[in-house]
Amino acid sequence: MTRPSAGGRIEVICGCMFSGKTEELIRRIRQVQIARQSYRIFTPRLDTRYSSSHVASHSGARLEAVSVSSIKEIIAGAEDIQVIAIDELHFLEDNPEEIVSACQELADRGLRVIVAGLDQNYRAEPFLAMSQLMALAEQVDKLYAICVRCGAYATRSQRLIDGRPAPADAPTIVVGGLDLYEARCRSCYEHAR
Repeated sequence: MTRPSAGGRIEVICGCMFSGKTEELIRRIRQVQIARQSYRIFTPRLDTRYSSSHVASHSGARLEAVSVSSIKEIIAGAEDIQVIAIDELHFLEDNPEEIVSACQELADRGLRVIVAGLDQNYRAEPFLAMSQLMALAEQVDKLYAICVRCGAYATRSQRLIDGRPAPADAPTIVVGGLDLYEARCRSCYEHAR
């Protein structure tokens, strides 16, 4: 077993769609740049909404990133750097245990591991890797959006199909933006049926 390093840590940035998760990840990496620390940003190959070679927020902020399908590619790309950032962690194709184990391994090696992703799917069920990392992380920041219906704090991602809530049997992972999702509060969120 690897002895944990004093410098290693896991930071989780989570929330619903449009809550500013990628924006916060980019902000933290800009601080890493100012500190002249070595870093690498990874983004799941599945997420091609804005760019396959950058992490990009809905507001247009972007930084260069390496597109990957698997956590194994991230571990292989983690040599000789101090900070690893993973955007949209919930899109990685590995099982949750592999993702959590890899993040733990990287932190145990002394790396600062920053992950950003949805904490819940469109059914308001937890993404398992994210929920497990939230329990193990040194720092967790849950961000909220603004409900498009009433203006309250939004913590749910409502997926829409033809303007109506997606059914419960729809695929869990569907990449999209404002064309497919709305941020909603607990009261305005409509459970998938």
